[in-house]
Amino acid sequence: PVLRLLEAQLQDQRREHEEEMEALKNQVDLMQEELEKQQQAFLQTLQLSPEVQVELGLQQEITRLTNENLDLKELLEKLEKNEKKLKKQLKIYMKKVQDFEATQTMVPVERRLHERNMQVAVQRKEKDFQGMLEYYKEDEPLLIRNLIT
Repeated sequence: PVLRLLEAQLQDQRREHEEEMEALKNQVDLMQEELEKQQQAFLQTLQLSPEVQVELGLQQEITRLTNENLDLKELLEKLEKNEKKLKKQLKIYMKKVQDFEATQTMVPVERRLHERNMQVAVQRKEKDFQGMLEYYKEDEPLLIRNLIT
């Protein structure tokens, strides 16, 4: 039993290794094909006149620089957007600091009056919600009849 188990494990490992080897061989074949294509392109480039070689090199560099510029423009736009957002937040915080400093510099009597006014405003806001009514949909005709009478 132990020998059969070990034999089965060994066969499984062998199968896995063979599959890995096959995958690696396929990968090597693909890389060789790609290398051959690049060599062909390189040889064709070498056969061209020096002026054409320089032109191709310049075209590749222009393409690379254009892509890099587009990436940098995108980054710049993100940074500018973030800057605007941060400036808005700074304005809001500066206003809050100024309001806080103004309440701190008030004489105590004015401050108490200001606090009472703020409390009254809060109470009024709470009173706005006192007229709300919750009811079941099936009670609506009865509610309307009672409201009318």
